[in-house]
Amino acid sequence: MRITIYTRSDCVQCHATKRAMESRGVAFEMVNVDHHPDAADTLRAQGFRSLPVVVAGETSWSGFRPDMINRLRPDAAAIA
Repeated sequence: MRITIYTRSDCVQCHATKRAMESRGVAFEMVNVDHHPDAADTLRAQGFRSLPVVVAGETSWSGFRPDMINRLRPDAAAIA
């Protein structure tokens, strides 16, 4: 499963999400919407209004959500 975190450079919740995933050994990729405005437009079109947005397979959420992060398996990103 591919895990992507959509962030901004100055986003406290984004940094907290990144640290929480790293501490649990969850692999992910990051997309900074400051550098990829088209990604921000796509997220808005999907109804997201705040960052971070985490997309993990069929599941997605916004904000710092330790409960959702805890549901991810550390090896989840390695599974295609």
